[in-house]
Amino acid sequence: MKSEHNTFDIIVIGAGSGGLNVAGFMNRVGFRVLLIDKSNEHIGGDCLNHGCVPSKAFIHVAREIHAGKKSSNFGLTLGGDIDIKKVLRYVKEKQDVFRVHENAEHFRKLGMTVVLGEATFSGKHHVTVGGVEYVGKKIIIATGSRPAKLVLEGMADVPVYTNETVFAMTTLPRKFVFVGGGPISIELGQAFSMLGSDVTIVHGGTQLLEKEDPDVGVFMKKELEAMGVTVLLGARPKKYTNAEIVIETASGELALPADALFAGIGRVLNIENLALASAGIARTPDEKKIVVDAYLRTTNKDVYTVGDVAGGLQFTHAAELHASLMLKNFFSPFKKKLNTDSFGWVTYTTPEVATFGLAPLELVKRGIAFETVSSTREEDDRAIVDGSRGFLKLFVGKKGILLGGTLVAPHAGEIVGELLLAKSKDLNISDLFNRV
Repeated sequence: MKSEHNTFDIIVIGAGSGGLNVAGFMNRVGFRVLLIDKSNEHIGGDCLNHGCVPSKAFIHVAREIHAGKKSSNFGLTLGGDIDIKKVLRYVKEKQDVFRVHENAEHFRKLGMTVVLGEATFSGKHHVTVGGVEYVGKKIIIATGSRPAKLVLEGMADVPVYTNETVFAMTTLPRKFVFVGGGPISIELGQAFSMLGSDVTIVHGGTQLLEKEDPDVGVFMKKELEAMGVTVLLGARPKKYTNAEIVIETASGELALPADALFAGIGRVLNIENLALASAGIARTPDEKKIVVDAYLRTTNKDVYTVGDVAGGLQFTHAAELHASLMLKNFFSPFKKKLNTDSFGWVTYTTPEVATFGLAPLELVKRGIAFETVSSTREEDDRAIVDGSRGFLKLFVGKKGILLGGTLVAPHAGEIVGELLLAKSKDLNISDLFNRV
Protein backbone atom coordinates (compact mmCIF):
# COMPACT_ATOMS: atom_id res chain seq x y z
CA MET A 1 0.00 0.00 0.00
CA LYS A 2 1.10 3.62 -0.36
CA SER A 3 0.14 6.96 1.12
CA GLU A 4 1.36 10.53 1.24
CA HIS A 5 3.54 9.47 4.18
CA ASN A 6 5.34 7.10 1.81
CA THR A 7 6.16 9.82 -0.72
CA PHE A 8 9.67 11.27 -0.74
CA ASP A 9 11.67 13.86 -2.62
CA ILE A 10 14.43 11.33 -3.05
CA ILE A 11 14.84 7.60 -2.43
CA VAL A 12 18.37 6.22 -2.06
CA ILE A 13 18.80 2.47 -2.43
CA GLY A 14 22.09 1.49 -0.82
CA ALA A 15 23.81 3.09 2.18
CA GLY A 16 27.42 2.90 1.03
CA SER A 17 29.73 5.87 0.45
CA GLY A 18 27.90 7.22 -2.61
CA GLY A 19 24.39 6.70 -1.31
CA LEU A 20 25.18 8.20 2.09
CA ASN A 21 26.73 11.29 0.50
CA VAL A 22 23.59 11.96 -1.55
CA ALA A 23 21.15 11.11 1.24
CA GLY A 24 23.04 13.11 3.84
CA PHE A 25 23.26 16.30 1.80
CA MET A 26 19.66 16.18 0.61
CA ASN A 27 18.51 15.64 4.19
CA ARG A 28 20.59 18.57 5.47
CA VAL A 29 19.11 21.01 2.97
CA GLY A 30 15.56 20.07 3.88
CA PHE A 31 14.39 17.44 1.41
CA ARG A 32 12.41 14.40 2.47
CA VAL A 33 14.79 11.44 2.15
CA LEU A 34 14.20 7.68 2.26
CA LEU A 35 17.35 5.59 2.75
CA ILE A 36 17.08 1.85 2.06
CA ASP A 37 19.57 -0.93 2.75
CA LYS A 38 19.32 -4.67 3.24
CA SER A 39 20.15 -4.60 6.94
CA ASN A 40 21.76 -2.47 9.59
CA GLU A 41 24.96 -4.50 9.10
CA HIS A 42 25.08 -3.51 5.41
CA ILE A 43 25.06 0.22 6.18
CA GLY A 44 28.44 1.72 5.36
CA GLY A 45 28.69 -0.36 2.22
CA ASP A 46 31.69 -2.29 1.01
CA CYS A 47 34.13 0.36 2.26
CA LEU A 48 33.24 -0.02 5.92
CA ASN A 49 32.28 -3.68 5.95
CA HIS A 50 34.57 -5.47 3.50
CA GLY A 51 36.86 -2.98 1.79
CA CYS A 52 38.74 0.22 2.65
CA VAL A 53 38.43 0.18 6.44
CA PRO A 54 39.11 -3.49 7.30
CA SER A 55 41.69 -4.02 4.57
CA LYS A 56 43.72 -0.93 5.50
CA ALA A 57 43.56 -1.81 9.20
CA PHE A 58 44.73 -5.33 8.34
CA ILE A 59 47.53 -4.03 6.11
CA HIS A 60 48.62 -1.64 8.87
CA VAL A 61 49.04 -4.55 11.31
CA ALA A 62 50.89 -6.61 8.70
CA ARG A 63 53.32 -3.76 8.02
CA GLU A 64 53.96 -3.31 11.75
CA ILE A 65 54.76 -6.99 12.14
CA HIS A 66 56.91 -7.01 9.01
CA ALA A 67 58.90 -4.03 10.28
CA GLY A 68 59.37 -5.81 13.60
CA LYS A 69 60.76 -8.87 11.88
CA LYS A 70 63.30 -6.76 10.01
CA SER A 71 64.63 -5.43 13.32
CA SER A 72 66.56 -8.70 13.64
CA ASN A 73 69.02 -7.14 11.21
CA PHE A 74 70.08 -4.87 14.07
CA GLY A 75 70.27 -7.44 16.83
CA LEU A 76 66.72 -7.40 18.17
CA THR A 77 65.16 -10.87 18.30
CA LEU A 78 61.39 -11.31 18.25
CA GLY A 79 59.54 -14.51 19.08
CA GLY A 80 56.08 -15.97 19.10
CA ASP A 81 53.41 -16.78 16.54
CA ILE A 82 50.89 -14.43 14.98
CA ASP A 83 47.48 -14.64 16.63
CA ILE A 84 45.13 -14.00 13.71
CA LYS A 85 42.20 -13.62 16.10
CA LYS A 86 43.93 -10.67 17.79
CA VAL A 87 44.80 -9.17 14.42
CA LEU A 88 41.18 -9.35 13.29
CA ARG A 89 39.95 -8.09 16.66
CA TYR A 90 41.98 -4.95 15.96
CA VAL A 91 40.35 -4.69 12.52
CA LYS A 92 36.87 -4.98 14.04
CA GLU A 93 37.67 -2.35 16.67
CA LYS A 94 38.52 0.13 13.93
CA GLN A 95 35.32 -0.70 12.04
CA ASP A 96 33.30 -0.13 15.21
CA VAL A 97 34.63 3.44 15.43
CA PHE A 98 32.86 4.20 12.15
CA ARG A 99 29.70 2.25 13.00
CA VAL A 100 28.87 4.76 15.74
CA HIS A 101 27.73 7.17 13.02
CA GLU A 102 26.93 4.71 10.25
CA ASN A 103 23.82 2.87 11.41
CA ALA A 104 20.09 3.15 10.89
CA GLU A 105 19.26 4.75 14.24
CA HIS A 106 21.90 7.46 13.76
CA PHE A 107 20.47 8.47 10.39
CA ARG A 108 16.93 8.41 11.74
CA LYS A 109 17.98 10.85 14.45
CA LEU A 110 19.27 13.12 11.71
CA GLY A 111 15.79 13.21 10.18
CA MET A 112 15.96 10.60 7.44
CA THR A 113 13.49 7.78 7.03
CA VAL A 114 15.46 4.52 7.02
CA VAL A 115 13.94 1.24 5.86
CA LEU A 116 15.80 -2.07 6.11
CA GLY A 117 15.08 -4.84 3.61
CA GLU A 118 15.37 -5.87 -0.04
CA ALA A 119 14.27 -3.12 -2.44
CA THR A 120 12.63 -3.74 -5.81
CA PHE A 121 11.17 -1.34 -8.33
CA SER A 122 7.41 -1.53 -8.74
CA GLY A 123 7.04 1.41 -11.13
CA LYS A 124 8.95 4.32 -12.64
CA HIS A 125 8.89 6.24 -9.36
CA HIS A 126 7.96 3.37 -7.06
CA VAL A 127 10.08 1.11 -4.83
CA THR A 128 8.75 -1.71 -2.68
CA VAL A 129 10.36 -3.04 0.51
CA GLY A 130 8.76 -5.73 2.65
CA GLY A 131 5.41 -5.36 0.92
CA VAL A 132 5.26 -1.58 1.43
CA GLU A 133 5.47 0.71 -1.59
CA TYR A 134 7.29 4.04 -1.53
CA VAL A 135 7.21 6.84 -4.10
CA GLY A 136 10.20 9.01 -4.97
CA LYS A 137 10.44 12.03 -7.25
CA LYS A 138 14.06 11.04 -7.79
CA ILE A 139 15.58 7.63 -7.08
CA ILE A 140 19.26 6.76 -6.63
CA ILE A 141 20.61 3.24 -7.19
CA ALA A 142 23.73 2.82 -5.05
CA THR A 143 23.70 -0.93 -4.42
CA GLY A 144 27.40 -1.55 -5.08
CA SER A 145 29.03 -4.81 -6.10
CA ARG A 146 30.23 -8.08 -4.65
CA PRO A 147 33.12 -10.45 -5.40
CA ALA A 148 32.67 -12.87 -8.29
CA LYS A 149 32.48 -16.50 -7.22
CA LEU A 150 35.29 -18.92 -7.92
CA VAL A 151 33.98 -22.14 -9.49
CA LEU A 152 36.47 -24.96 -9.09
CA GLU A 153 36.23 -28.73 -8.90
CA GLY A 154 36.84 -29.88 -5.33
CA MET A 155 36.55 -26.42 -3.79
CA ALA A 156 34.14 -27.73 -1.16
CA ASP A 157 37.16 -29.37 0.46
CA VAL A 158 39.05 -26.12 1.14
CA PRO A 159 38.15 -22.73 2.65
CA VAL A 160 37.66 -20.19 -0.15
CA TYR A 161 37.80 -16.59 1.04
CA THR A 162 36.85 -13.31 -0.60
CA ASN A 163 37.16 -9.77 0.70
CA GLU A 164 33.70 -10.29 2.26
CA THR A 165 34.75 -13.31 4.35
CA VAL A 166 38.50 -13.11 4.89
CA PHE A 167 38.25 -10.85 7.94
CA ALA A 168 36.20 -13.49 9.76
CA MET A 169 38.75 -16.31 9.51
CA THR A 170 39.84 -17.99 12.74
CA THR A 171 43.17 -19.56 11.75
CA LEU A 172 46.07 -18.18 9.73
CA PRO A 173 46.52 -20.27 6.56
CA ARG A 174 49.94 -21.86 6.21
CA LYS A 175 49.72 -22.34 2.44
CA PHE A 176 47.51 -19.59 1.03
CA VAL A 177 46.83 -19.44 -2.72
CA PHE A 178 45.38 -16.21 -4.15
CA VAL A 179 43.54 -16.54 -7.46
CA GLY A 180 43.62 -13.27 -9.39
CA GLY A 181 46.25 -10.59 -9.86
CA GLY A 182 44.24 -7.44 -9.21
CA PRO A 183 44.56 -4.91 -6.36
CA ILE A 184 42.61 -6.89 -3.75
CA SER A 185 44.64 -10.07 -4.24
CA ILE A 186 47.97 -8.25 -4.34
CA GLU A 187 47.29 -6.09 -1.29
CA LEU A 188 46.00 -8.91 0.89
CA GLY A 189 48.37 -11.53 -0.52
CA GLN A 190 51.34 -9.39 0.43
CA ALA A 191 49.85 -8.65 3.86
CA PHE A 192 49.29 -12.35 4.61
CA SER A 193 52.85 -13.06 3.53
CA MET A 194 54.04 -10.43 6.04
CA LEU A 195 52.03 -12.21 8.73
CA GLY A 196 53.74 -15.52 7.94
CA SER A 197 51.58 -17.35 5.39
CA ASP A 198 53.31 -19.04 2.47
CA VAL A 199 51.54 -17.14 -0.34
CA THR A 200 51.19 -17.99 -4.02
CA ILE A 201 49.44 -15.67 -6.49
CA VAL A 202 47.93 -17.33 -9.57
CA HIS A 203 46.91 -15.00 -12.38
CA GLY A 204 45.67 -15.83 -15.86
CA GLY A 205 47.04 -12.65 -17.43
CA THR A 206 50.57 -11.73 -18.36
CA GLN A 207 50.83 -8.85 -15.88
CA LEU A 208 49.87 -8.18 -12.29
CA LEU A 209 47.68 -5.11 -11.70
CA GLU A 210 46.61 -4.99 -15.34
CA LYS A 211 44.91 -1.59 -15.01
CA GLU A 212 48.25 -0.03 -14.09
CA ASP A 213 51.21 0.91 -16.26
CA PRO A 214 53.05 -2.27 -17.41
CA ASP A 215 56.14 -1.20 -15.47
CA VAL A 216 54.11 -1.40 -12.27
CA GLY A 217 53.25 -5.04 -12.87
CA VAL A 218 56.89 -5.93 -13.54
CA PHE A 219 58.05 -4.02 -10.47
CA MET A 220 55.48 -5.51 -8.09
CA LYS A 221 56.21 -9.05 -9.29
CA LYS A 222 59.86 -8.56 -8.33
CA GLU A 223 58.93 -7.02 -4.99
CA LEU A 224 56.57 -9.85 -4.11
CA GLU A 225 59.07 -12.52 -5.12
CA ALA A 226 61.82 -10.77 -3.12
CA MET A 227 59.74 -11.19 0.04
CA GLY A 228 58.99 -14.86 -0.68
CA VAL A 229 55.67 -14.72 -2.55
CA THR A 230 55.38 -17.06 -5.53
CA VAL A 231 53.81 -15.40 -8.58
CA LEU A 232 52.46 -17.54 -11.44
CA LEU A 233 51.39 -15.59 -14.53
CA GLY A 234 49.51 -17.09 -17.47
CA ALA A 235 48.22 -19.70 -15.04
CA ARG A 236 44.73 -20.85 -14.09
CA PRO A 237 43.41 -23.08 -11.29
CA LYS A 238 41.93 -26.35 -12.52
CA LYS A 239 40.84 -28.29 -9.45
CA TYR A 240 41.48 -28.90 -5.76
CA THR A 241 42.34 -32.42 -4.69
CA ASN A 242 44.37 -34.16 -1.98
CA ALA A 243 45.06 -30.84 -0.17
CA GLU A 244 46.56 -29.40 -3.37
CA ILE A 245 45.37 -26.98 -6.00
CA VAL A 246 46.18 -28.04 -9.54
CA ILE A 247 47.30 -25.15 -11.73
CA GLU A 248 47.37 -25.11 -15.52
CA THR A 249 50.43 -23.32 -16.86
CA ALA A 250 51.96 -22.92 -20.32
CA SER A 251 54.41 -25.71 -19.50
CA GLY A 252 51.86 -28.12 -18.04
CA GLU A 253 50.07 -28.81 -14.78
CA LEU A 254 51.48 -27.86 -11.41
CA ALA A 255 50.16 -29.07 -8.03
CA LEU A 256 50.58 -26.71 -5.08
CA PRO A 257 49.85 -27.50 -1.42
CA ALA A 258 47.03 -25.22 -0.21
CA ASP A 259 45.01 -25.10 2.98
CA ALA A 260 43.08 -21.97 1.90
CA LEU A 261 42.20 -20.11 -1.30
CA PHE A 262 41.36 -16.48 -1.93
CA ALA A 263 39.17 -15.51 -4.88
CA GLY A 264 40.01 -12.09 -6.29
CA ILE A 265 38.67 -12.62 -9.80
CA GLY A 266 36.50 -9.58 -10.33
CA ARG A 267 33.27 -7.97 -9.19
CA VAL A 268 29.56 -8.48 -9.92
CA LEU A 269 27.08 -5.60 -9.70
CA ASN A 270 24.24 -5.94 -7.18
CA ILE A 271 21.39 -5.25 -9.60
CA GLU A 272 19.76 -8.58 -10.42
CA ASN A 273 17.05 -8.38 -7.73
CA LEU A 274 15.98 -4.77 -8.33
CA ALA A 275 13.36 -5.54 -11.02
CA LEU A 276 14.82 -2.74 -13.13
CA ALA A 277 12.48 -3.36 -16.06
CA SER A 278 9.53 -2.39 -13.86
CA ALA A 279 10.93 1.14 -13.76
CA GLY A 280 11.86 1.33 -17.43
CA ILE A 281 15.56 0.94 -16.68
CA ALA A 282 17.55 -0.81 -19.41
CA ARG A 283 20.53 -3.09 -18.95
CA THR A 284 23.45 -3.64 -21.28
CA PRO A 285 23.04 -6.55 -23.75
CA ASP A 286 24.86 -8.96 -21.44
CA GLU A 287 22.54 -7.78 -18.60
CA LYS A 288 25.53 -7.37 -16.28
CA LYS A 289 25.37 -3.56 -16.15
CA ILE A 290 22.88 -0.71 -16.22
CA VAL A 291 22.73 1.58 -19.24
CA VAL A 292 23.94 4.93 -17.90
CA ASP A 293 24.57 8.26 -19.64
CA ALA A 294 27.32 10.82 -18.96
CA TYR A 295 25.14 12.42 -16.27
CA LEU A 296 24.80 9.07 -14.40
CA ARG A 297 21.13 8.80 -15.42
CA THR A 298 19.50 5.53 -16.40
CA THR A 299 17.04 5.22 -19.28
CA ASN A 300 14.47 6.36 -16.70
CA LYS A 301 15.65 9.97 -16.39
CA ASP A 302 14.44 10.24 -12.79
CA VAL A 303 16.59 7.30 -11.68
CA TYR A 304 20.34 7.79 -11.22
CA THR A 305 23.31 5.57 -10.41
CA VAL A 306 26.14 6.15 -7.96
CA GLY A 307 29.25 4.09 -7.26
CA ASP A 308 30.03 0.69 -8.74
CA VAL A 309 26.63 0.34 -10.40
CA ALA A 310 27.37 3.42 -12.51
CA GLY A 311 30.05 1.40 -14.30
CA GLY A 312 33.65 2.41 -14.79
CA LEU A 313 35.93 3.08 -11.84
CA GLN A 314 35.16 1.03 -8.73
CA PHE A 315 36.53 3.02 -5.82
CA THR A 316 34.97 4.61 -2.75
CA HIS A 317 36.11 8.06 -3.85
CA ALA A 318 34.65 7.39 -7.32
CA ALA A 319 31.29 6.94 -5.60
CA GLU A 320 31.89 10.22 -3.78
CA LEU A 321 32.75 11.90 -7.09
CA HIS A 322 29.49 10.57 -8.57
CA ALA A 323 27.54 11.88 -5.59
CA SER A 324 29.14 15.32 -5.88
CA LEU A 325 28.36 15.55 -9.59
CA MET A 326 24.79 14.45 -9.07
CA LEU A 327 24.13 16.94 -6.30
CA LYS A 328 25.55 19.80 -8.35
CA ASN A 329 23.37 18.83 -11.29
CA PHE A 330 20.28 18.64 -9.08
CA PHE A 331 20.64 22.30 -8.12
CA SER A 332 22.38 23.91 -11.10
CA PRO A 333 20.75 24.79 -14.43
CA PHE A 334 24.10 24.05 -16.07
CA LYS A 335 24.46 20.28 -16.09
CA LYS A 336 27.91 18.74 -16.09
CA LYS A 337 29.01 15.37 -17.43
CA LEU A 338 31.14 12.97 -15.43
CA ASN A 339 34.82 13.70 -16.01
CA THR A 340 37.51 11.45 -14.54
CA ASP A 341 40.50 12.92 -16.40
CA SER A 342 42.09 14.00 -13.12
CA PHE A 343 41.00 10.99 -11.12
CA GLY A 344 43.57 9.11 -9.06
CA TRP A 345 43.77 5.94 -7.01
CA VAL A 346 46.16 4.08 -4.72
CA THR A 347 46.98 0.39 -4.38
CA TYR A 348 48.10 -0.19 -0.80
CA THR A 349 50.94 -2.57 -1.44
CA THR A 350 54.40 -2.08 0.04
CA PRO A 351 55.54 0.16 -1.57
CA GLU A 352 52.28 1.85 -2.54
CA VAL A 353 51.23 2.47 -6.15
CA ALA A 354 49.54 5.81 -6.86
CA THR A 355 48.14 6.50 -10.34
CA PHE A 356 46.41 9.63 -11.62
CA GLY A 357 45.21 11.36 -14.75
CA LEU A 358 45.36 10.03 -18.30
CA ALA A 359 47.28 6.91 -19.31
CA PRO A 360 49.25 6.61 -22.60
CA LEU A 361 46.58 4.51 -24.35
CA GLU A 362 43.94 7.14 -23.63
CA LEU A 363 46.26 9.96 -24.70
CA VAL A 364 46.98 8.23 -28.00
CA LYS A 365 43.27 7.53 -28.48
CA ARG A 366 42.50 11.25 -28.06
CA GLY A 367 45.37 12.29 -30.31
CA ILE A 368 47.13 14.18 -27.52
CA ALA A 369 50.89 14.55 -28.03
CA PHE A 370 52.97 13.74 -24.96
CA GLU A 371 56.36 12.61 -23.75
CA THR A 372 57.22 10.29 -20.90
CA VAL A 373 59.47 11.45 -18.08
CA SER A 374 60.74 8.68 -15.81
CA SER A 375 63.04 8.31 -12.84
CA THR A 376 63.82 5.54 -10.38
CA ARG A 377 64.48 5.95 -6.67
CA GLU A 378 67.89 4.26 -6.86
CA GLU A 379 69.74 7.55 -6.35
CA ASP A 380 67.15 9.21 -4.14
CA ASP A 381 68.67 10.05 -0.75
CA ARG A 382 65.56 9.13 1.22
CA ALA A 383 65.17 5.84 -0.63
CA ILE A 384 68.81 4.93 0.00
CA VAL A 385 68.70 5.56 3.74
CA ASP A 386 65.38 3.83 4.37
CA GLY A 387 66.04 0.95 1.98
CA SER A 388 62.97 1.49 -0.18
CA ARG A 389 62.50 1.15 -3.93
CA GLY A 390 60.16 2.54 -6.56
CA PHE A 391 59.88 4.87 -9.51
CA LEU A 392 58.06 7.88 -10.91
CA LYS A 393 56.64 8.03 -14.43
CA LEU A 394 54.94 11.17 -15.72
CA PHE A 395 53.19 11.90 -19.01
CA VAL A 396 53.78 15.49 -20.07
CA GLY A 397 51.99 17.36 -22.87
CA LYS A 398 52.68 20.56 -24.78
CA LYS A 399 54.20 23.44 -22.80
CA GLY A 400 55.07 21.00 -20.04
CA ILE A 401 51.47 20.46 -18.89
CA LEU A 402 51.16 17.41 -16.64
CA LEU A 403 48.67 14.89 -18.07
CA GLY A 404 49.01 11.86 -15.83
CA GLY A 405 51.42 9.44 -14.26
CA THR A 406 52.28 6.81 -11.67
CA LEU A 407 54.31 6.97 -8.47
CA VAL A 408 55.58 3.82 -6.75
CA ALA A 409 56.99 4.61 -3.32
CA PRO A 410 56.31 4.36 0.41
CA HIS A 411 53.39 6.68 1.26
CA ALA A 412 52.73 7.30 -2.43
CA GLY A 413 49.07 7.84 -1.55
CA GLU A 414 49.97 10.98 0.40
CA ILE A 415 52.69 12.22 -1.95
CA VAL A 416 50.53 11.96 -5.08
CA GLY A 417 48.26 14.73 -3.82
CA GLU A 418 50.57 17.38 -5.26
CA LEU A 419 50.61 15.66 -8.64
CA LEU A 420 46.81 15.38 -8.64
CA LEU A 421 46.52 19.09 -7.89
CA ALA A 422 48.97 19.93 -10.66
CA LYS A 423 47.02 17.79 -13.14
CA SER A 424 43.62 19.20 -12.17
CA LYS A 425 44.89 22.80 -12.47
CA ASP A 426 46.85 22.21 -15.72
CA LEU A 427 50.10 23.27 -14.08
CA ASN A 428 53.37 23.22 -15.96
CA ILE A 429 55.70 20.51 -14.73
CA SER A 430 58.41 23.11 -14.16
CA ASP A 431 56.07 24.95 -11.76
CA LEU A 432 55.85 21.74 -9.75
CA PHE A 433 59.51 20.82 -9.58
CA ASN A 434 61.05 24.31 -9.47
CA ARG A 435 59.05 25.65 -6.53
CA VAL A 436 61.12 27.33 -3.84
